[in-house]
Amino acid sequence: MGEGRVCFSREAKLEFLKQKRLQQMQTGTLNNETAYVTNLMSRSSGDALRDPASCGVRSFRNPNVNAKSGSGLNERDTMSKQKIDKFDTTDLDWTDSMPECPVYFPSKEEFEDPLAFLQKIAPEASKYGICKIVSPLSASVPAGMVLMKEKAGFRFTTRVQPLRLAEWNTDDRVTFFLSGRNYTFRDFEKMANKVFTRRYYSAGCLPTTYLEKEFWQEIASGKTESVEYACDVDGSAFSSSPSDQLGNSKWNLKKVARLSRSILRLLETTIPGVTEPMLYIGMLFSMFAWHVEDHYLYSINYHHCGAAKTWYGVPGHAAVDFEKIVREKVYTHDILSSEGEDGAFDVLLEKTTLFPPNILSQHGVPVYKAVQKPGEYVITFPRAYHAGFSHGFNCGEAVNFAIGDWFQLGSIASRRYALLNRTPLLPHEELLCKEAMLISSSSSSAAAISHEDLASQLSVKASFVNLIRFQHRARWCLTKSRDCMGISQHSHGTILCSVCKRDCYAAYINCSCYLHPVCLRHEFKPLELACGTNFTLSVRDQVLEMEKVSRMLEEDKDIVNEAEVQFKNASDKVFLSNLYPITEGDSYIPYCKVDFVPQPPIESLQADTCHYSDSNDSDSEIYRFKRRSSLKPKHRPMNFASSKSEHQGLKRLKKAEPERLSVISIKYKKTGHEESVSVGKRRDEKRVLGSCPKRIKVRGPSISITGLETKQIHY
Repeated sequence: MGEGRVCFSREAKLEFLKQKRLQQMQTGTLNNETAYVTNLMSRSSGDALRDPASCGVRSFRNPNVNAKSGSGLNERDTMSKQKIDKFDTTDLDWTDSMPECPVYFPSKEEFEDPLAFLQKIAPEASKYGICKIVSPLSASVPAGMVLMKEKAGFRFTTRVQPLRLAEWNTDDRVTFFLSGRNYTFRDFEKMANKVFTRRYYSAGCLPTTYLEKEFWQEIASGKTESVEYACDVDGSAFSSSPSDQLGNSKWNLKKVARLSRSILRLLETTIPGVTEPMLYIGMLFSMFAWHVEDHYLYSINYHHCGAAKTWYGVPGHAAVDFEKIVREKVYTHDILSSEGEDGAFDVLLEKTTLFPPNILSQHGVPVYKAVQKPGEYVITFPRAYHAGFSHGFNCGEAVNFAIGDWFQLGSIASRRYALLNRTPLLPHEELLCKEAMLISSSSSSAAAISHEDLASQLSVKASFVNLIRFQHRARWCLTKSRDCMGISQHSHGTILCSVCKRDCYAAYINCSCYLHPVCLRHEFKPLELACGTNFTLSVRDQVLEMEKVSRMLEEDKDIVNEAEVQFKNASDKVFLSNLYPITEGDSYIPYCKVDFVPQPPIESLQADTCHYSDSNDSDSEIYRFKRRSSLKPKHRPMNFASSKSEHQGLKRLKKAEPERLSVISIKYKKTGHEESVSVGKRRDEKRVLGSCPKRIKVRGPSISITGLETKQIHY
């Protein structure tokens, strides 16, 4: 979503920091505070911030907010905030000169279809990274009424955000902690307004330019140590009343994912925050740090009520330059997890990086500003980095979406996730294949399709052609090299590569025990799998039909030209040539028939029933397999519908399916008896994506998997 999900510390870390503070108090460290601060001031501000003691105490103290009423605390830890010399915050004139993003005022007729309108403005608005849309419709039921009356019992827990800049080395990371405070909507409003009134002696709104300067001064060296923010709260504040015009329109964010132009309508399961909106309830200076949406998706954000929000956005075409500035000017080298352009991207995914946007403009990176007020939408475009803060108590709502032009950037995001070994949130390849096949089967004539829809479909078709080209060339090269023992068909859903976690839909390489799927972007022979090196190629049963459609699409020169542009921009050409080289004597022909040698018989492998429950109330899932004792799988395919990320970007899925431990019971058939081995696994590490097979039987060279319809094919 537009404001993104923050990176949360584990409870263990919270407890550690609490104990650390208690230890400091017991040893008298805080009693000698004056001498200690003097010592800190004698060093550079960066060295001061690297001190682990100050980092340990700064996140729990807020002189303006206590657990219930928001009243002030008597003492303030002067170690918690030192002026940051790395970023010059003495001159804030840049806040007055920063260019603003475009603002659109659609008519009621233009407002009828959100994605059609967004397709129309995207060529212009995407150049700014963000834009603002003023709704011609008003909500007749306020958000407060919805959350207090329509959703009786609605409560939420806030996060504590340290309000400061950082040097960003390994010893100085900002973490947004769980506050432990549980509020109703009205209780949080009272607390937030009390903090605002105590600071400014007024309950009214102040000029946006004044509060923008106040925010950056506070971030740099102000007195407020932390604020509370209720982010990623499940739910919506759009009214379900039949009399509410906005709630009944397609701009109700609960409806966006299922609109006819929405790519995410093809997902079989809901993902909170992606296909379903989340609420963001803030107070003075609540912030959302610099980040880009998961999978470079679009986001749409609606401001329900309260004080304004200031947004900063960087257009997607400048994302690489943005990451370069962050890598060179913001982070120190020791915080980067990897070399090159992906090093900064990996840290930015934690969504806790905040620095003044003028740092970007000073180094030639375009950045634009928007001030969002109630009744206004903010759109963030694919790969557009954005950040911002609240001017006081407010309530917003956000959700992701995707239209046809997203696939090219989504492919780049998938590749970056794979390089960082991060679990994807969406089955990009599956969505692309399904959307392309649906478009190709449509009977609509080009004359009946709008210019915006034609451009969107062109992008989808070109991305699909590039995917099928890659898949065919890979299969042809694998056949020629005889690295695979044979080929089999499958009809199940997406699975994840056991090496890089890339999503595989059209084809993947399988091992002899079917537990280590590998995508076609790896040299699989060097892999040391416990089950050996007998690999087969598993291909979707629709692959010939997809190749037929792709070949037909290549008859259109516009599609071929767009495919070539996408292929070049995605930097796949060198990768493809290195992994699957073709010489002049190979006589490779695109879409030619791919012949595989017959696969030799597989040794007898018995499998018992694979059970699982689709009930939301189920607390466990049990898989039982009977195998030879020599098979010791290291990895298991994952179910995409219930997969959970190893990074905070997949927190939404955790909300969709609470984390539970399950038992995998693997029974190895032995002479005269069975040995049962139980292994505790997380739920997302167990299942094949899509429908789980109900029974697996293997006899000789043929395979029959009921539900997956997998079978051996000989050419």
